[in-house]
Amino acid sequence: MTTRKKGEAAPLKADKRNLSPKKMKKSKPVVRKSKNTKPLGSLYVIRRISLFPIRIIWALTWRLTIVVNILIVLGLAYFAINLPDSSTLIDGRVKGSVTLLDRYGKVFAWRGDQFGGVITADSVSPFLKNAIVATEDKRFFNHLGLSPRGIASAIRINLRSGRGPLSGNGGSTITQQTAKLICLGEPYNKEIWKTERDYERSCRRTTLWRKVKEATFALAMEAMYSKDEILTIYLNRAFLGAGARGFEAASQRYFGKSAEQVNIAEAAMLAGLLKAPSRLAPTDNLSGARARAEIVIDLMRQQRFITETEASFAIMRPASLSSAATARAGGYFADWIMASGPIFFTRNTTEDVIISTTLDQTIQIATEDAVREIFNKKIDIKSKAQVAVIVMSADGAVRAMVGGRDTKTTGAFNRATQAKRQTGSAFKPFVYGAALELGYTPFDVVSDTPITYNIPGSGEWAPKNYNDEFAGDVTFTRALSESLNIPAIKISEHVGRNAVRKIASDFGISNELANGPALALGASESTLIEMTGAYAGILNGGSSVVPYGLKELRLQGDFTPLAGRSGGIGERVINEKSAKALVFMMYQVVQNGTGRRAKINGVEIAGKTGTTQSSRDAWFIGFTSDFIIGVWVGNDDNTPLIGVTGGTIPADIWRETMANIIDQSYPLPLAMNRGQSRNPRSLEPLDQSKKSLSKNTILNTIWEVLIGEN
Repeated sequence: MTTRKKGEAAPLKADKRNLSPKKMKKSKPVVRKSKNTKPLGSLYVIRRISLFPIRIIWALTWRLTIVVNILIVLGLAYFAINLPDSSTLIDGRVKGSVTLLDRYGKVFAWRGDQFGGVITADSVSPFLKNAIVATEDKRFFNHLGLSPRGIASAIRINLRSGRGPLSGNGGSTITQQTAKLICLGEPYNKEIWKTERDYERSCRRTTLWRKVKEATFALAMEAMYSKDEILTIYLNRAFLGAGARGFEAASQRYFGKSAEQVNIAEAAMLAGLLKAPSRLAPTDNLSGARARAEIVIDLMRQQRFITETEASFAIMRPASLSSAATARAGGYFADWIMASGPIFFTRNTTEDVIISTTLDQTIQIATEDAVREIFNKKIDIKSKAQVAVIVMSADGAVRAMVGGRDTKTTGAFNRATQAKRQTGSAFKPFVYGAALELGYTPFDVVSDTPITYNIPGSGEWAPKNYNDEFAGDVTFTRALSESLNIPAIKISEHVGRNAVRKIASDFGISNELANGPALALGASESTLIEMTGAYAGILNGGSSVVPYGLKELRLQGDFTPLAGRSGGIGERVINEKSAKALVFMMYQVVQNGTGRRAKINGVEIAGKTGTTQSSRDAWFIGFTSDFIIGVWVGNDDNTPLIGVTGGTIPADIWRETMANIIDQSYPLPLAMNRGQSRNPRSLEPLDQSKKSLSKNTILNTIWEVLIGEN
């Protein structure tokens, strides 16, 4: 029996049951053994050695992690402190843009980096906002600027495709993409980058260090800007092909509407361009853009931005381009305006410029269609022949321009304004104009008989007609109508080459004109736009014309013009009576002469064919009461054409173009003298023995009489 001290409670029976006999016994003191009583084993030593590198790595890792985190925090703080107000980052273009309007005020072309105006995440179409998020960053509104899952997925895809981990898919969030678009806050500097393209290439580098900086900058943006502010920058800075910067410019460029108004299909196409804007630009690759849009629509459906019904409808009714974007008309005309306009408001503008022009898109499309129609039907597909066409009003306003067979190109060599080619017989109206100005009439007579000239330094030259035949005595009208060479030379020599040169240069032919008798046969070079402008002077009654395309230039948002048109009708070159007589003679060219293939029933047309030696150049320039159309066909390397003269393919293109135009507006009769002279005169044959018109007594007498009359 155990004894207990006074005041100690008796143990409960349950407690007694739970106590083991050993525990109820008094415990003995524990004697501890010394640690060094047993020697270390080899296994223990090996384990310590093997764990040593791991301990070193761990020690370095956690210390390095701390250092990296400190650097990231410092970098984030640095970027955050230096970030400007988000509104200043919306338009980061170095150069401005040029928007070109046709004669009716409709946009037909853009040049430079187009910026359509500021749109915000609040004002943009919700379909477009959702399409961008669905295809680019579905967790945009939930992350802090980085998406580890997105990055890991991108690396996995790149490695499976045989690329480097940072090549191809980047796994970047919209915030990271925006950071890249603003080049991590580094502005363009001409001293560092020679061109804006070099600057953008530098901003798109994908090195590991660049990625680290980009991630840090993205975190700073998330800290300083709201999600909508980041998205607004992105909406306005993204490049979307065809020179469009930002979704507003792209929407205007492709659909002719604001980005606030796009539907699901249009929004999906715009968002799809982000993957490859140049390759998928719908103006060049509509099928590719639509295929990509279907993928975006499906992503929107999967993420429940749209319903199954809306997705199906958008796929069945894909986005279509605006008429201006589809036509892509007037590329050569736009290039001409950009090249001829004020340099600081065109090629090198830093402002957004609006240029009103004389282009008529209906006539431009008709002209392009005519060129394609004739070349497809009548030119061998293997032929390298090129073409140029200009349509002009009588005052010099250019309504349409084609500078080559590829009518959809931009920035190409413009044969309508840049190619200097021999004019051939298209020059002859200036010869006859000089004679008419001296008092001759269309019914005066000249002899088409053999003639020989002594050309200093070249010897004798005996010109021939195209058919190697001689017509004898012919009227001026018939000589021009049949494009006889010898009468043109005789008249030129009689009235004087200087008089012919003056008429031609006063009408706008600025290139150096030939010195010898071959002047009358168009041995000199000129451009199509010069020749067409000169013929416009004949149509308008004898006054010179300076071709023009620019009507008004102003800055976007400003209604005060900075420049106006620089062309139009100028000084009188020949009197109105002479001009009307010349129009009559050129009318006969189309009615009965070499230009018959340009004839359109019921329409009065005047014009002139031109074919240079060995058919290297073929011209037809003609006019109705409303329009002058100039056509040139030839090879860029100046090799001869096969079976082509001015009265064939050029006349066919002219007729096809004019037929398309007069469907819209039927022309009035031409202003020309229609009565025959009562007393026609004869320009006597050249004295072969003297070989000089200036020594022919009879013609000298006529010359003196004419001078006295004038």
